[in-house]
Amino acid sequence: MALFSALLSALLVGGVPVARAQVAEVVYQREAGPVRFDAPQGTSRYTDALGTTFWEYDRWTSPERSIGFDATEVIPSWTADTPPGSWIQVDLRARNAEGLTKWYVMGRWAYGDRDILRTSVPGQGDGDGTVRTDTFVAADGKPVNAYQLRLTLYRKGGAVPVVRTLGATASAVPDRPNMAVSPTGGAWGIELRVPRRSQQVHAGEYPQYDGGGKAWCSPTSTAMVLGYWGKWPSTNDLTWVDPAYPDPEVDHAARYSYDHAYRGTGNWAFNTAYAGRYGLDASVTRLLSLTELEAYIKEGIPVITSQSFRKGDLPGADYDTDGHLMVVVGFTGGGDVIVNDPAAPSNATVRRVYPRAEFERAWQRGSGGAAYLIYPTGHPVPDGITEHP
Repeated sequence: MALFSALLSALLVGGVPVARAQVAEVVYQREAGPVRFDAPQGTSRYTDALGTTFWEYDRWTSPERSIGFDATEVIPSWTADTPPGSWIQVDLRARNAEGLTKWYVMGRWAYGDRDILRTSVPGQGDGDGTVRTDTFVAADGKPVNAYQLRLTLYRKGGAVPVVRTLGATASAVPDRPNMAVSPTGGAWGIELRVPRRSQQVHAGEYPQYDGGGKAWCSPTSTAMVLGYWGKWPSTNDLTWVDPAYPDPEVDHAARYSYDHAYRGTGNWAFNTAYAGRYGLDASVTRLLSLTELEAYIKEGIPVITSQSFRKGDLPGADYDTDGHLMVVVGFTGGGDVIVNDPAAPSNATVRRVYPRAEFERAWQRGSGGAAYLIYPTGHPVPDGITEHP
């Protein structure tokens, strides 16, 4: 397996290194260099609803990465090329005060859906922690201070899967019942021209991919950001979509981010992996405040955020949600948040302005500041964030 050993000794920081005010701690660490299938280490049988197939596999394990604080959650994410006849599995194990945990499966992934059914793996919980779809959650009283990632690349017929980027966000984000609104990050008055797409206009489409409408906030947000970067699927890629359906790029994103175990399209890592299919740098991270998010807007990078709130908690949103994705596209001159909210009933009404304090509270309390960062490799990023070598 071509590992580019010299590069792998480097640790790239692609997120927030440490907490600013000790109210939360987040670090995103990314391995350097691509990992590609080099030579088979063995053969493995895999069975899912598509049938049973024997696969050659090649495997790589990262060095153990120190987190720098006691973390309660770790979220891996990756971008990869999996041509027909190939797929990958991403595993994670962590270190707590008692030693190393077992390996947890964090995703079985392929861009397509003809070789395997893309899936998370439920039912892995033990005394050290569990996996909630896309997130390793440490057991109560057993925070982790280091982790390793393991890649297994599968192929048949000579296909060559390549993992281009791999990283993980580790975090310890406490409840913040009295959090204060963050100050300006210098992006007030900036609004990015991100295409507007409503998830609601897709209600009832493709029930095998969770049926559109309320279920498609994540792929709709991902599709909007892909459109901003000029990376929507080609006309040929969309021939399977019913021509009567609007905005077929949203249907495409839903199909190719669908998690067959979760039975939905909201797997965070699967959405960023889908975006990576188009050659973009894409990862899941956590940001500690709107001040930090503004740094991306200043660089022309829209940010997809995850939030939850009860109806009335976010003025201007006439709904409640246990988890909803939307795209932050800018800020008003007074610092309020301009979003493309796919929950709107039509494309024309997707642009919304939400009050800064209430939006930040719903985002930070709801998901601990979870965000998708999607942008072209080599694009300028905020100070303190290192690009690919």
